[in-house]
Amino acid sequence: MILHAPDLVFLAFSAVKAVAVALVVLTMVPGSVTAERRLSAWIQDRRGPNRVGIPFTNIRIFGLGQGLADAAKFLLKEQFVPASVNRIYFNLAPILAMVPALVTVAVIPFSPGFDLRPIAEWIAGFLHWDEATVQAFQISGVVANLDVGLLFVFAVISLSVYGIILAGWASNSKYPFLGGIRSSAQMISYEIAMGASVVPVFLVTQQLNLGKIVEYQVQNGWLALPHLRGGVVGVLTGLCLAFSFLVFLVAAFAETNRLPFDLPEAETELVGGYHTEYSGMRFALFFLGEYAAMISASAIMVTLFLGGWSLPLPWLNGLPMPQSVFGWALPAWLAGQGMPWWFGFVSVGVFLAKILVFIGFFIVIRWTIPRFKYDQLMNLGWKVFIPMAFVNIFLVAALVLARA
Repeated sequence: MILHAPDLVFLAFSAVKAVAVALVVLTMVPGSVTAERRLSAWIQDRRGPNRVGIPFTNIRIFGLGQGLADAAKFLLKEQFVPASVNRIYFNLAPILAMVPALVTVAVIPFSPGFDLRPIAEWIAGFLHWDEATVQAFQISGVVANLDVGLLFVFAVISLSVYGIILAGWASNSKYPFLGGIRSSAQMISYEIAMGASVVPVFLVTQQLNLGKIVEYQVQNGWLALPHLRGGVVGVLTGLCLAFSFLVFLVAAFAETNRLPFDLPEAETELVGGYHTEYSGMRFALFFLGEYAAMISASAIMVTLFLGGWSLPLPWLNGLPMPQSVFGWALPAWLAGQGMPWWFGFVSVGVFLAKILVFIGFFIVIRWTIPRFKYDQLMNLGWKVFIPMAFVNIFLVAALVLARA
């Protein structure tokens, strides 16, 4: 098969996007850890990490080097493996805990796209590119633009439970085993509620492509915020979608094993739960996997319910600027102008800012709400959220039918 210049450009930009997204997630993980330590210290009225900075200098940079210090510690720690474990699954479990979170973000749109054709046209004057090659510089804002992106997300999320179950079973120890059993019951239970909570999104938008779901919100408003348009049917639909967002948010805490749903690794009951027997980088992968899952869950919520990369600003919605705002005429260089090529990068910043708000919410909840008892956890899932999520599906279906 012969690859032409447009194909090579597409492959090159796809590789750049994949690497960039992975690096952003892996960079946000230690940043989230440091942020959690600082926020928890603030909540508990203490200082938190404020010493670690640039090595061999007196520059402390507010303790932001703590993540690098943690990484060095994990790399230098002994990789101790108990003699009684099943080594194959013991080594495989941390990988399965980390990989799903990284794979999930591949289908999440982080920008409306990047129109780099003005730059390509300038370069084409030197390299004599044809028009097809120049057009290839109009890049989508997602690594893998799947028409079934929503189904792909839930298929990959469901795999994360295998890493925890394998860790509990392969450790051949009672506390990890109990943590693995707890985790399997918890994650499977709340996956049902989480999956049911996104069915109304599909019913309203008629889309499984995450990028098109964001485009729907650009035109009709964010799904998590009830609006007053569309009469009684529109208001009721908005309230049902806001409830879907609430169910998804609570289920995200359970799926990521975050307080108040951290029963699989409850230190006061199970020592460390499923990762009790792990040390060094194997433990670090579980540690990183939890924060990476928190980041990917935040990205999914932002995409499905909070408009993704959009804001109520025409350029951030991929639309041209209006002629006037609140009766004030815009200058000629701005009025009616389409989105400039560099504004795609601004939309990435908006998307990341929304994710950071959710991460902060995850952290604050962890340090302010006590852990549920296990029977309370399961009752909340099976007796409250799952029935109400299914009732919500029927309500939205009836409202969509009434609107039609």
